[in-house]
Amino acid sequence: MIKKKTWVIMMLLFITLILFVSTANAQEQDTAKQEENNKTLLILGCALAVGISGISAASGLAISGSAAIAVTAEKPNLFGKCLILQVLPMTQSVYGLLTAILLMMGAGLLGGSARADMTDPVIGLAAVWIGLVVGLTSISAISQGIVASSSISAVGRNPDVAARGIIYTITTETMAIFGLLTAILLMTGLGLL
Repeated sequence: MIKKKTWVIMMLLFITLILFVSTANAQEQDTAKQEENNKTLLILGCALAVGISGISAASGLAISGSAAIAVTAEKPNLFGKCLILQVLPMTQSVYGLLTAILLMMGAGLLGGSARADMTDPVIGLAAVWIGLVVGLTSISAISQGIVASSSISAVGRNPDVAARGIIYTITTETMAIFGLLTAILLMTGLGLL
């Protein structure tokens, strides 16, 4: 399973590298063409942020959900505690969605005018990299699902450890928070925010 994930990540990085090289080697484009190219790359950045984080969150939810089902089947009174732990990996998908919304707002794709100069050749590629930063760090949702699953199992044995399980589960999310923070700082520096 890890080899497959590594392969997917390497393919995404390879595609991004191809996009970078092809854009860097392109002749100077007129303003309208450059703006269109940047919007296309920005949409790709949005897709990477939402797609990778969504797939990772869904995987984490499946892992933790399996444990939650097992515990609540035997102890239905623990449903609330198990539910809290089970949904924690979903937050990474929120980071991907937030990143996509901020990128689209900065480009003027959600109405209004663009905050950034969409003719600047750096903006499109930067959006792709921003999407990748958030998407790749959101893969932590899978690990978070594993920790949540163990925490749910522990709650099944001793309901008093739920708060500790939440703390352990949340710590794995730190990488995704760093990715989101990096994305926000990059968007601010590029004038997208």
